[in-house]
Amino acid sequence: MNTTEEEFGFLSIGDIVSDAFIRLKDASLHCDINHEHCQICMDFGSKLPYESVTEVAAVGNSPNAAVAASRLGLHSALVTELGNDHHGQLAIETLEREKVSTRFVRRHDGKITNYHYVLWFDDDRTILIKHEEYPYTLPEIGRPEWIYLSSLGEHSAEYHKIISDYLMREQTVKLAFQPGTFQMKLGYEALADIYKRTEVFLCNTNEAQKILGTEEKDVKILLKNIGALGPKIVIITDGPRGAYAYDSTNNNEMWFMPPYPDPKPPLERTGAGDSFSATLVAAFALGKSLETALRWAPINSMSVVQQVGAQAGLLTRPKLEEFLANAPEDYRAKAI
Repeated sequence: MNTTEEEFGFLSIGDIVSDAFIRLKDASLHCDINHEHCQICMDFGSKLPYESVTEVAAVGNSPNAAVAASRLGLHSALVTELGNDHHGQLAIETLEREKVSTRFVRRHDGKITNYHYVLWFDDDRTILIKHEEYPYTLPEIGRPEWIYLSSLGEHSAEYHKIISDYLMREQTVKLAFQPGTFQMKLGYEALADIYKRTEVFLCNTNEAQKILGTEEKDVKILLKNIGALGPKIVIITDGPRGAYAYDSTNNNEMWFMPPYPDPKPPLERTGAGDSFSATLVAAFALGKSLETALRWAPINSMSVVQQVGAQAGLLTRPKLEEFLANAPEDYRAKAI
């Protein structure tokens, strides 16, 4: 793959945020009989002790993807907006340390950088989110090989139209789309041109149901129905149970990929889905097949959940390939 200083192999577009991980002590979890819908509960009106707070800069779906791609050896960049404040400066320093180009990062006077609170209990988390309102603009990004589009604020509808117009002009640029909270809220009708232009679409099972407005649980049907919106390859993850793929470019093949075995119980699951999605797309950008990309992706997810935050556990390519070489014999994609 030939890239110049102006041409990136992997360019992410999406909001950036600082996460504050608040590790809770006095809370309880209440789930339905199928353990599918759970609520975290705390005493109302009380003063509750917490165990620790850990701040993590320069995260979010798209920054996580840019860092993952950079560690895997791709020439990576991020298009994002942030405030001209302390957290914005930390974000830029973090990206530069990770060798992610900040050429397309814009700082805004009078604005604050997105800041989220992560309520961490046991090995999972609930995130309190707030996307600040920025004047989104798409800079002159040239023709990256891949664009990775993910979470943007709820006031970004017009920005998606600008991105869509760019993609329609630049047909050689491949698009990976991992919709965030507000992109799902906008609905696929509002983003129809984005869906139709998508090479690889990535979400989890609950998100697929939300996007399609259905309670359908059969993942094969979910894969096909997302594919009917336009994406050529659809990836649906199912947490620690594994992931599924649908490839309309190759006889509508469907695959199941099991998780990579955890070396020990997960510490904290933030970024597991982002690391899976980014690694899979990065593998494509490195010229790998779908089957190989499916084998790469769970390894980074396994590594990320062993540390706090979405980026600390992201692997370099040599380390990922070391895990792959030591994988169990049955660690492979299976046709379904």
